[in-house]
Amino acid sequence: MSSYRLSIGGRIDRSRPLDFTFDGTTMTGYAGDTLASALLGQGCQLVGRSFKYHRPRGILTAGAAEPNALVTIGGGGRTDPNTRATVAELYQGLTAVSQNRWPSLALDIGSVNGALSAFLGAGFYYKTFMWPAAFWETVYEPLIRRAAGLGRATYDADPDTYEKSWAHCDVLVIGGGPSGLAAALTAGRAGARVVLADEGFELGGTLLAENEAGQSRATALAAELAGLPNVQVLTRTTVFGWYDDNVFGALERVQKHLTVPDPDRPIERMWRIVARHAILATGAEERPLVFGGNDIPGVMMAGAIRAYLNRQAIAPGRRTVVFANGPSGYRTAADLEARGFTVAAIVDPNREPSQPWSGTAPVFADSVVRDAHGGTLVTGVTIARRAAGTLTVGADAVAMSGGWSPVIHLACQRGAKPFWSDELAMFLAPETQEGMTITGSAAGVAATQACLADASAKAARICTGLGYTNVQPAFAAAPDPRMPSQPLWFVPGSTRKAFVDFQNDVHLKDFSHAHREGYGHVELAKRYTTNGMATDQGKTSNVNAIGILASLRGVTPAEIGATTFRPFYTPVPFGALAGRSRGTEFQPVRKSPLHDWAAKHGATFVETGLWYRPAWFARSGESTWRESVCREVLNVRANAGLCDVSTLGKIEIRGRDAAQFLDRIYCNAFLKLPIGKARYGLMLREDGFVYDDGTTSRLADALYLMTTTTAMAAGVLSHLEFCAQVLWPELDVRMTSVTDQWAQMAIAGPKSRTILQTLVDDDISNANFPYLSVRRVALCQGRLSARLFRISYSGELAYELAVPAGYGESVADAILAAGKEHGICAYGSETLGVLRIEKGHVTHAEINGTVTPADLGFGRMVSKTKPDFIGKALLEREGLRAVARPALVGVKPADPRHTFTTGAHILPAGAAASHENDLGTVTSSCFSPHAGHTIGLALVSGGAARQGEAVSIWNGLRGEVTKGALCSPVFVDPENARLHG
Repeated sequence: MSSYRLSIGGRIDRSRPLDFTFDGTTMTGYAGDTLASALLGQGCQLVGRSFKYHRPRGILTAGAAEPNALVTIGGGGRTDPNTRATVAELYQGLTAVSQNRWPSLALDIGSVNGALSAFLGAGFYYKTFMWPAAFWETVYEPLIRRAAGLGRATYDADPDTYEKSWAHCDVLVIGGGPSGLAAALTAGRAGARVVLADEGFELGGTLLAENEAGQSRATALAAELAGLPNVQVLTRTTVFGWYDDNVFGALERVQKHLTVPDPDRPIERMWRIVARHAILATGAEERPLVFGGNDIPGVMMAGAIRAYLNRQAIAPGRRTVVFANGPSGYRTAADLEARGFTVAAIVDPNREPSQPWSGTAPVFADSVVRDAHGGTLVTGVTIARRAAGTLTVGADAVAMSGGWSPVIHLACQRGAKPFWSDELAMFLAPETQEGMTITGSAAGVAATQACLADASAKAARICTGLGYTNVQPAFAAAPDPRMPSQPLWFVPGSTRKAFVDFQNDVHLKDFSHAHREGYGHVELAKRYTTNGMATDQGKTSNVNAIGILASLRGVTPAEIGATTFRPFYTPVPFGALAGRSRGTEFQPVRKSPLHDWAAKHGATFVETGLWYRPAWFARSGESTWRESVCREVLNVRANAGLCDVSTLGKIEIRGRDAAQFLDRIYCNAFLKLPIGKARYGLMLREDGFVYDDGTTSRLADALYLMTTTTAMAAGVLSHLEFCAQVLWPELDVRMTSVTDQWAQMAIAGPKSRTILQTLVDDDISNANFPYLSVRRVALCQGRLSARLFRISYSGELAYELAVPAGYGESVADAILAAGKEHGICAYGSETLGVLRIEKGHVTHAEINGTVTPADLGFGRMVSKTKPDFIGKALLEREGLRAVARPALVGVKPADPRHTFTTGAHILPAGAAASHENDLGTVTSSCFSPHAGHTIGLALVSGGAARQGEAVSIWNGLRGEVTKGALCSPVFVDPENARLHG
C-alpha cells in the first residue's frame, strides 16, 4: 500500500461514509469520491490488466481520458462493463469488479502473454493467423473471439428506463471548468438562453483540483449561474457529438450515482441540443511521458495527483518523483510539499528548469527518468542526467507530465482539420467555425486568469452578434504567461517497455516496427499497432504516437497530421440511444382506421413495418391459419372479399408541373394520363434498379394521388421530396402524405360490383367505370363522399374504396352487410399474398434492389420516347441487359404432394448444390388452393426462356431437395378475363 486518505482537507463529506466492494472486498469511501479516488484512499492501486499482455495497470488520470481503470459496475440487468472508475461517482452499496483477468486481479494467468511479448508485437496477428488456412475456423477464430473485448455485457434485461429530450438555446457552453463558467456567466448576464453541460458531478473543472482559493472561486461562480433563470446547467452530462444544423448530442447520467434509482425517472437521458452558437470550453488533457516502466501502478499524471490530493484528500504515496516537461509538475510538487509529503526529485528534460522553484525537492534539469521500477507498485526510478550519468532514487509514486493536448474532438468531428503549433507543442482546431467558438485551454490558453478572460471576451462577442445589447465580459483581460514548449516524445535507452497506449499495450518499439514495415502513415500506424483504439480512442496516446512517428520519419508532427475525429467522444449506452423505444415501444405501433373493425371480426394481426395488419380471419372449426387463408382465397375467387389496404402509402402530388415531375420519376409515361384514370408505375433508382411500384391516379388537372407499398411509403416520400428540392427545384410541385387521412378497403371478386353498387350512388358498370378508372363518388344517397378506384391486386374484378378515416369502420360494416347474401368475407394480408402470387404480381420480395423492369417482365413499360427519367442512363448498362440475368418465373413441384419454401435455391435437375449450379432463388411461395399445391415466384437466370424446364429446389437449411418445374408466373386467369369483367 502506498496511496492513502488524508485526515483533513478535500471536498469530500467525511460525515457521509459510503461502503462499496471491489472484487468482493468491502471498502469505504465518502460522498464526493469517485470510485477511483475511493480505491486510492483504500491503498488499492492495482485496478486492472492491460488488453494484450495482461500487465498490471493502475489509475492514470482523474477524468474521462482514463485508459486503465476500466471496471464492471453493478450486477444483473444493471451491469455496466468498461466503466471508467475516474468518472463513476461513489454511492452506498456500489459493486465493482476488475476486468480482463483470471482467476484474480493479483494472479492473472493471462500475464504469461508478457513473457511472449517478443512474439506478440505490432502486426503479429496479420501474419500469424494466415497459415495454415484450415486453422482459421477451428483454432484462430474461436481463440480470437474468446480473447476479444474487455468487460462482459449481461444477458439480463435492463430494469431501468431511458429517455430522449430536446433543448433549444442561444448559447451552448460545453465544459464547466474556468472557461466554461466564465462564458456561461457572461452570456447569462446578457440575458441569452444558455445551456451549460459538463461531464462532472460538480462544476469547476480544474479549479476543483487547486487549493481552497480555486475551489471557492468555482463554488461562487456555480452559485451565481444557478441563480440565473435563463441558464440551464446540466451536470453529469457529456456532449458527445456535433451534427448538422448545430445540433449536439449529449448524454446525461441522471441516476447513475444513486443506490436505488427512482423507477419513475430515467437512469440516463440523451439530449439533442439545438444551439444558435456553441462555445467549446473542454480544456486540455495532460500528456503522459514515454519512458521505461511508465505503466507501473503508481505512475500517474501530475495533474491527476494534484486533483486527488486537493479534491479528495488522497496521497498518491509518501515519496514522489516528479517527471515533467513544463510547469504542471512544479505545481504538483508544490502542493505535495505544502501537505507535508516528500518530493524525492523533480526531473526536468529542459536544459533550464521550466519555472523557478523554491521548494525543498532537488531539481534535475537536462535530465529524464529513463526507467521506473517495480511490479504492481512503484519502488523507484532511474534518472539519466545528460552530463552526470545515472542516478537511482527510491519512490512509491511518479507524477509525469509531457505537456497538454487541447480537447478538440467535437470541433473536428465535422471535417475541420487540427493543425500543429510548434510554439505551443500541441494540436489546435480552428478557433472559430460556423456555429462554434473554441476558448480557454481548448484554444491553447494556459493560465487560469487568462482562460477566464478569453472565454468572457469571446462569449461577449457571440452574444452581441446574436442581437443582445449591453453585454459585458464577466472577467477583464489578462495576460497568458505561457512559455514556448519543446516536446519530449520518448526517452531513449530504456531497459523496460515504454508504453504509448496503456490500454492496448502499444509500446515504443511497436512504432519502430510499423515504420520499418511501411506503416508510417498515421492512419495505417493506428490500425497496424492498434494505438488509439478501444474505449479511450487515444485520448492519452494519440499525440505521443504522432510525435514518435514524426521522429522516426524525420518530419514534424504537422506533416504527420492527426487521425480522424468521429462521434462519440465517450461511449454512449445503447439504452440511451434507444430511449423509450424498447419492448412493445421498440417502434411506434400504427393501427389503420379499420383496426377495430378487423379485431371485431376476429382478425389475427401481424406486424408489417410500423403497422399492425390483419393477417387472417379465423372462423369456428378452423384449427390452423392455413385453413382460414385457403377459405378466404377460394371465397374471393368465387364470391367476394373485403380487405383493409389503408396501410398502403398515399401521397398527394400537386402543382402546375406535377405531370412532368411524375414523368421523370417513373420509367413509364405519365405526362398524358387523363383525369379520372390510374396507371401502374415503376419507379427506378439512379442505378436503373426498381425502387418501388404502385399506381398513380389523376384526380384533377394538377392533382395526382400516388400509392406506394406499405414498407416503402416513407422512403418514397423522402425520395420525391429530394427530387423536387434538389434535382428539379424549378418545377412547381408539392407532396403531402395523406396515408392517415383515408380508410381504404379493397373489394375483390366476381360479385364485388354487385355489392358495391348497393352503396355507391354513381353508375359503376363496366361501360361507365372500366378497369383503371378513378372517380369521386357519393355513398348512401349522398351522405358521404368517397374516392373509388377500379384497381386489382388479386386478378379479380376489384375496387378500392377510400373514405375519410373516421368513417372507415361504419362503411366496412355496411359493405359486409350488403354483401352477406352474396357470400362476402373479410380477408387478410396472408390471403392477399396468396392471391397476388397466384396472379404473378410482384412485391418487395421480388423488388429486392437488384432487379430491373425487364427482370420482372416489365421491359415494355420502360419508355423509349421520354427524353429522361431517373435511372434511364444506367439502365442501358450492358450487364443489366444480359440474357442470363435473373428474371421472374413461376415454379411448382413436380409432385403436387411435395412442398418448398421461400429462399430455396433453384438448381438444374439432379445437379449438386454449388455456387456454379445456382440458377436463382424462390422469392415468394404459398399453398394455392386454386392449384391444389405449393406454387412460387422465383428469380432465375434466363427467366422466361426456361419455362417448362425441370429443376431441383434445394433448401440447405432444412436439408430438403424437391423436384420441380419452372412455369409461367401467372397461375390464375392468364387472359385477364376476370380483371376486365
